[in-house]
Amino acid sequence: MKFFVDTAKLEEIKKAEAYGILDGVTTNPSLMAKVGIKGRPNILKHYKAICDIVGDNVSAEVISTDYKGIMKEAHELAEIDTKIVVKVPMIPEGVKAIKTLSDEGIRTNCTLVFSAGQALLAAKAGASYVSPFIGRIDDISSDGMKLIRELVVIFENYDFETEILAASIRHPMHIVDCALVGADVVTCPLSVIEQAFNHPLTDIGLRNFLADHEAGQK
Repeated sequence: MKFFVDTAKLEEIKKAEAYGILDGVTTNPSLMAKVGIKGRPNILKHYKAICDIVGDNVSAEVISTDYKGIMKEAHELAEIDTKIVVKVPMIPEGVKAIKTLSDEGIRTNCTLVFSAGQALLAAKAGASYVSPFIGRIDDISSDGMKLIRELVVIFENYDFETEILAASIRHPMHIVDCALVGADVVTCPLSVIEQAFNHPLTDIGLRNFLADHEAGQK
């Protein structure tokens, strides 16, 4: 399973990369704004800075919601670096754009997916990734993991090359559950990835090992 970090903070991306487990980055206008990146020229430069850190798979999101606007932005983003994956919303105009971009050899990530039907349409259009938001589904008292399980079956049934990119990951168990059912990718804040390092028995064991070592030196 691939690990993407969901952030616009360069220091977090560098930290995740240093762990040796990072496969990509997802970000969006909201995350950009939180780190003070505003204005189209600055946003494009920031995407390039992210590309310079990671090996591949930097999802860069379009703002337009019409086909012509999406295509214009997508081409602009794709020109930044070959690592860019254009993030397109799950709307009819977005699916049309995904089909064209796929035919042009430009990778896409269909975002804001909340149902199996939406994901199926995006995969049919040739999306490289679909991003079901499992945490947001859980927020409305539904089952986000059920959607991941459905997509794994559907995509295997028809040999879609589209990868399932589980988004809106809230805690380490989301990561484990996604791995158990076969999601291709999880994207989450660095804090969630770092929580997965922790276990109280590891802490106790390490303290005991160090105490035994110290005693042996006396």
